[in-house]
Amino acid sequence: MSKRALWQGLAAGAVGVAVMTLGEKAEQRLTGRPDSHVPARTLERLTGLPERPGGRQPRAVNWAMHYGQGVLLGVLRSVMAHAGLRGPVASAKFTVVRLTNDQILENATGVGAPPQTWPRAELAVDLLHKAVYAFATGAVADALAARSGPGPGQRHAAARPGRRTGVGPLPRREAYGR
Repeated sequence: MSKRALWQGLAAGAVGVAVMTLGEKAEQRLTGRPDSHVPARTLERLTGLPERPGGRQPRAVNWAMHYGQGVLLGVLRSVMAHAGLRGPVASAKFTVVRLTNDQILENATGVGAPPQTWPRAELAVDLLHKAVYAFATGAVADALAARSGPGPGQRHAAARPGRRTGVGPLPRREAYGR
């Protein structure tokens, strides 16, 4: 599962970040919102690169962080899908992971502030774009993982369909698909 989940996750994350970026660019055209340079500042602080004073940061650094985070986090969504966590509920959970990843890095470096301190409109836009990323990434990760059949969690759920208590774990052979 690990090699397959890795490459499928990188692919899913790349698709997700591309879809999110297209949505961001469309939203920016409609609203006039400028590009964010928070990704570049965060990467500069994480790596010790020099920061440029003022608002604009090097585009390459900005894109490296923007795409890099999205592509790498796709691996986690792929692992979720391979384990059997698929569909809209899994993608909703992954939205929270994506937001949390940003917030940890931005707040730990002092580049960002906690979301509850942001203007509501800014928060809504960020939530929307991260949800678009998470659901696009999830759709690709789920489709790729489904080619390998159900994950262990899905096989466990199928042992006694419906919402039931007291369903013990699958035997090891079944859990690992052997």
